[in-house]
Amino acid sequence: MSGRRLAVAVAAITIAVGIVGVHLAARPGDAEAGWERAASMSQRRSYVGGAELGRFLYAAGGMVGQTGRPLATFARYDTSGDRWEVLPRLPVPTRAAAAAALGGRVFVIGGTTADGNTGATWAYDPRARGWSSRPALPGPRFNHGAVALDGKLYVLGGYADGRERRDVFAYEPGGRWSRVTTLPRANHAFGVVAFEGELWVIGGRRGQELLREVWILDPNTLEWRQGPELPKPMELLGAAVAGDEIHAVWESTYQVYDRGTGRWRDGPGTLVTRHALEAFAVGGVLYTIGGCTTALEDSPIVEKLRLS
Repeated sequence: MSGRRLAVAVAAITIAVGIVGVHLAARPGDAEAGWERAASMSQRRSYVGGAELGRFLYAAGGMVGQTGRPLATFARYDTSGDRWEVLPRLPVPTRAAAAAALGGRVFVIGGTTADGNTGATWAYDPRARGWSSRPALPGPRFNHGAVALDGKLYVLGGYADGRERRDVFAYEPGGRWSRVTTLPRANHAFGVVAFEGELWVIGGRRGQELLREVWILDPNTLEWRQGPELPKPMELLGAAVAGDEIHAVWESTYQVYDRGTGRWRDGPGTLVTRHALEAFAVGGVLYTIGGCTTALEDSPIVEKLRLS
């Protein structure tokens, strides 16, 4: 079994093979086309729940080590100062959760705990520096996607009870999660972004198949259409929006969708190849955070690329 297939298969059962990682150093001269090393996380980890709020990037939970032990570590990266700050711990150690920011709070949803898969929803208030419990998903999920759009949180797909899921749930603060539609096909380990007022589901995995599929949901009509297929299959990827572009990063593959051309193009390879990472675009800079290397070593690495 290949390294990337092993990573997802293990995540789908117990995420139990995260080999004890090492801090992988990259020399400044190794940068390609502008990729640079930024300040690393204080702890190596993959399968984190990541969210962007203002100039801060948040990383919640994740896993580390040979046992795939879930973590309660919670920290944020200041993009203006290139530094990390450790924050109050996630109430329950969780790996492979999804996260998104809405209404000035960071929401961490679902994932896998020491007691099994969960649908728990936690909200972090940066002003109060504290966590609160919110209504849980109707069912447990991990390797799912979460994204905020027009005052709502959406959770899509994921894995539970030995199979990929199709559910799409929506949540508004003060309410509860409701099932609003389904994915065209069951999927997990994909990237999801809000782009041009719609939700884009990018790549992923179905059984043993790595996917090139892109599906686009109109949240007003709840109708799906097929988007521009990826040139290469991608799973456990980081995806982010910068202006009229979507950036998708996975291992040695970096694809950029340009709204103007309607096509994907190749971007420069990162310094360290990783899957199960997070990607964000803030202030014209693309950031990739954490993940698991192709040698199955959890990583604290943060890289950045200035976008033209």
